[in-house]
Amino acid sequence: MSTTVIVICVFVCVSTLAVCLGVLFRGQTQTVTEDRLQLLTGMGPIKGSTAGETNLLTQPLDEKINALEEYISRFLNVRRFLDQADISMSPAKLLAICGGMACAGAAICLHPAIHIGFAPLFAILLGIAPLFWVSFRRKRRLASFAKQLPEAMELISRALRAGHSLAAGISLVGEEMSDPVGREFRRCYEAQNLGQPLDEALEEMTERVPNLDLRFFVTAVILQRQTGGDLAEILDKIGTLVRERFKIYGQIQSLTGEGRLSGIVLLALPPVLFIVMFRMNPQYVMKLFEDPLGNKMLAAAVVMQVLGALVIRKIINIKV
Repeated sequence: MSTTVIVICVFVCVSTLAVCLGVLFRGQTQTVTEDRLQLLTGMGPIKGSTAGETNLLTQPLDEKINALEEYISRFLNVRRFLDQADISMSPAKLLAICGGMACAGAAICLHPAIHIGFAPLFAILLGIAPLFWVSFRRKRRLASFAKQLPEAMELISRALRAGHSLAAGISLVGEEMSDPVGREFRRCYEAQNLGQPLDEALEEMTERVPNLDLRFFVTAVILQRQTGGDLAEILDKIGTLVRERFKIYGQIQSLTGEGRLSGIVLLALPPVLFIVMFRMNPQYVMKLFEDPLGNKMLAAAVVMQVLGALVIRKIINIKV
C-alpha cells in the first residue's frame, strides 16, 4: 500500500473520529431533573426546530452555513459548542484545523526515522487535539460560571430588596461581575432591552450555558412571574443550596483523589512502556504491527484500555 493511500485513509478516519468525539463532548443531554424543570416552565424544545438553528441576534449577517456544517448540525451544534468555550471561530475553520493537524501527523511518519505504521496513531492524536483544546476551554468556562452563579443570584436578591426590578438586577450583574457570568447576564439584559420577552431571554441563556443551577434560577424566576411570591428569598435559598453543594463536591474530590491518581497511572503505564520498549528494541515491538496476531493483540489492548478508562471514570465520577 502506497504512502498516499495511507494518508488519505488516515484523513478520512480522523475526520469521522472528530465528528464522533464532538458528539460526545457536546454536553447537551438533559437529565431527568432538567426535563421536569422544562415541563414546569414550558421551556421544552420547539417542534420543528433543529440543533443547527441559531439566533439572528448572535449570528453574523455575512456568515453563511455551508453544506458540511449543515450536515454536522444534525448531530452536534458546533456553533454553540464553540460559543460555550468562548472561541470566536467558525465550525468550518475548526474542522479544517482538525483535518490539517491529522495530515500533519501522518506526514511526520514520512520521516525515515519513524515507521510508517505509526501514521494512523499520529494522525488521530493530532487530529483530535483541537477538539480536546476546545472541550477543555468549554469545561473551564462552565466551571467558572458555576462558581460565580451563587454570587450573581445574591446580587440580584439584594437589588430586588433595594426596590429595583428584576431586569435592573440582571443588568447590575452584567455590569458588576466579571466574565463569564457578567457577559451572559449582560447578553440576556440586552436581548430583553431590544424587545425580547424576559422569559425567552432567560431561556436562551440556559441553552447557551448548560448548568443545572442556572436552570433552577430561571425556573424560579418564571414561576414567580406567573404565580407571585418573594423572589429575593427564593434566590437566597438557591444560592445557599449551590454553595453547600460545592462544599460536598470538594469533599468528594478529596476522597476520590487516590482513585483518580491510580486511574492516571494505570492508563499511562501501557503507552509509556510501549515507548520504552520501542526505544530499547524496535524489532520486538514492530511484531505488533507486522504479524496478524500482533495486530489482533494491539487492537484488543486498545479496546481494553478504553473500557478500563470508562470503568474508572464511572467509579470516581460521583454526581452531587
